[in-house]
Amino acid sequence: MGVPLPGVVDSVAQLIQGLVDDPDVLNKYGLTTDEYRSALPGAIEQLRGRQSASVSERKQFLFELLQALVEAGHAERLEKPDYGKDTVYRLTLSGFGDVAIIQKGCPDGVHSSKRWKAPEWARETYLWWLCDSTSSEPGTHVEKGVKRLLGEFFGPRPDTLSGVIFHDRMCGSPNRPCPKSAHALQVGERSVPPPCVYVMPDRDGEANAWNWNGEVQRVFPGTLLQAFGIAPSQASQFIGHIGFQSRQGTIRTTITSRFGTGRATTFRS
Repeated sequence: MGVPLPGVVDSVAQLIQGLVDDPDVLNKYGLTTDEYRSALPGAIEQLRGRQSASVSERKQFLFELLQALVEAGHAERLEKPDYGKDTVYRLTLSGFGDVAIIQKGCPDGVHSSKRWKAPEWARETYLWWLCDSTSSEPGTHVEKGVKRLLGEFFGPRPDTLSGVIFHDRMCGSPNRPCPKSAHALQVGERSVPPPCVYVMPDRDGEANAWNWNGEVQRVFPGTLLQAFGIAPSQASQFIGHIGFQSRQGTIRTTITSRFGTGRATTFRS
């Protein structure tokens, strides 16, 4: 099914608003026109509240997926975030050290792309975007997030990200088909395809290009993909990258997504 067309969304909105003029339909639910009109704003807020309640389900999804790495022997241990603090998972990899995974929502929000801090204990730090919005295609969501991360990368903040991950429980479903579903991992009752991982650049004040061709290598992406049966020798075929380039005073961006041998898409702006 994928992302609904804007015209379809508009039609649904018109339908909801137009019901006030359809007493036959309202009568079936025991409502008068005045009752419907006065209750509509509250009903919309209730639906929003139910959507917000799914945050706990998203947290559980990510915890179970990361815990699967530990249970399969690809990681030593996993520490859950403390209640009331930022949602940062601490995953320990044997022979490497600790990786920070910062749980966020859809990447186009300020909170999800700007309000984060790389822990001092982390050798690598990742934003994990859990986004179940169908307002845009996944690639568009990622591109919006990268626009915000661009300012963070070239800004004054001292910390940087090792990469970003776009993946949630919708991935691999009919609403968000995944070309990597053949490598899906069974997590509980859910069949989970490999996440979309994008390696971020390292800072270098003397450079005019940062990871433009995907030359930066990280440890965690390959470990994560091993849980999905993807061997280290194949991992590069499933790991994307984000790069920046300075040209004539303008910063350009490249985003490459990889999903198998010879299968990749690149967006540049």
